[in-house]
Amino acid sequence: MATTRTAHTDWEGELLSGSGTVTFDSSGIGSQPVSWPSRAEKANGRTSPEELIAAAHSSCFSMALSHGLTGAGTPPTRLETRADVTFQPGEGITGIHLTVRGEVPGLDAEGFQAAAEDAKKNCPVSQALTGTEITLTAELA
Repeated sequence: MATTRTAHTDWEGELLSGSGTVTFDSSGIGSQPVSWPSRAEKANGRTSPEELIAAAHSSCFSMALSHGLTGAGTPPTRLETRADVTFQPGEGITGIHLTVRGEVPGLDAEGFQAAAEDAKKNCPVSQALTGTEITLTAELA
């Protein structure tokens, strides 16, 4: 069964001096302020499209890796995933780096690396971002 998730942003003003609020409609978890300075300079308590992509990518990748490991008979005890999304003003998103550290009983480093590469390739968010270079560091705890 297909699902649709929704968020919306209310923006006021010009790009450089304006600001907005992104609201997470589907989950109801609230709203977060956004602005150009929080995107291109320091966050200063505001989010950005890149941070939202990082959240989506790290959670999707973790789910895909957990699923793959479980299907291979080595379910993880714990996965800690970080996604670093790099934004260059004037160019856009120039890369994403995933870093995962896992506790997976019965799996060696080579097997974990292979499973992580597969998850990177096949998680739906990675697939949606195929125009962006995605790199990976994977290690067992």
